[in-house]
Amino acid sequence: MTDLQERTDAGRPDVGGLLPTDIEAEGLSIRPKSFGRQTWERFVRHKIAIVALVVLVLIVISFWVGPAVAKYEFDEPNIVDARQGPSADHPFGTDELGRDLLARTLKGGQVSIQIAFTVALISTAIGTLLGALAGYFGKAVDLLISQIVNLFLIVPGLIILFVAAIRWGSSVRSVSILLGALLWVPIARLVRGQMLQLKEQEFVQAARAAGAGSRRIIVRHLLPNVIGPIVVQTTLIIGTAIILESTLAFFSLGVQPPDTSLGVLIDQGLSYVDTRPSGALIPGGFIVLIVLSINFLGDGLRDAFDPTTRRVRG
Repeated sequence: MTDLQERTDAGRPDVGGLLPTDIEAEGLSIRPKSFGRQTWERFVRHKIAIVALVVLVLIVISFWVGPAVAKYEFDEPNIVDARQGPSADHPFGTDELGRDLLARTLKGGQVSIQIAFTVALISTAIGTLLGALAGYFGKAVDLLISQIVNLFLIVPGLIILFVAAIRWGSSVRSVSILLGALLWVPIARLVRGQMLQLKEQEFVQAARAAGAGSRRIIVRHLLPNVIGPIVVQTTLIIGTAIILESTLAFFSLGVQPPDTSLGVLIDQGLSYVDTRPSGALIPGGFIVLIVLSINFLGDGLRDAFDPTTRRVRG
């Protein structure tokens, strides 16, 4: 073998001891991983996020399946058993009307999760739409939407929420709409910033030169590149919605009887917290567990969609 041949062979990539010619002979091929597969592989390496996802799924399943198989109805009173502590018949105890707190916690968790996911859907839709319009069109459209965003940032959100809740908030639907109309601002700012960067990229200019309209460019070319940050922000909104719903219930401005939620259960449990703290601590513990799981899940999704933000872990 000549020196030229040796140098040529030395410069060839070696895959598992096989040269490219050997790979072709064996019928093998090297295919690049898709973005979705790379994202999934990065996510599954985030062990805390996986644990958080499992915990969150188990909680949600228990909230939806539990009321159907519970021994008692969540609104079934029994004065004889009022304010009992945990027992075999009532694992979480009973409230001041003798209603089973296990059944009420499961039902309340179902309502809280329903509100949180509805809020996330509404706020994501509003924020994505307004952020995309502001970032893509700019000028007067951007100025108008930015002023609306600034208004929401200047006025304390809780004040807006309390005033609106006094006027309209008393049902699951109204609380969901109110919170969704309040929590869209972070997503709008996020999407606007991404659009400002992406709309000047070559693939957008090529689509525009090919005759694509603004709607097609936004929906088909720009928004798919912003899905990752939107998903991360949406998960965080779910946790925020649960906390705000509990805040409204604490001030008796949220979900009203006969409906219940985790926030309502905490508010009711505070009336006898000195004698039986489990009435408030159990639903409060579920809220803490849900919010922590969602935050850890959001952290894992952030690292998976944007590997440049990954932190070194031991």
